[in-house]
Amino acid sequence: MAQSKRKFYRTTITVTVLSEEPFDYDNLEGVHYAITEGECSGHYETTKSETLTAKQVAEALQAEGSDPEFFQLTDEGEDI
Repeated sequence: MAQSKRKFYRTTITVTVLSEEPFDYDNLEGVHYAITEGECSGHYETTKSETLTAKQVAEALQAEGSDPEFFQLTDEGEDI
């Protein structure tokens, strides 16, 4: 089979949090709450957006502990 012709994108977002104590978080919802309702100040910016091939996104999904099937792909970037 041939690699999928679909386009995929990876966007990197940097979040800076200022606090009076070391800042620990478990998820993005907690970060959002801390800087909008809590006792922290924060800022975010998109630092990079890039196009990935199907093979690259399959590898990126595996690297983050997910599975290529999330986008209906095989490990080689082919459409399921």
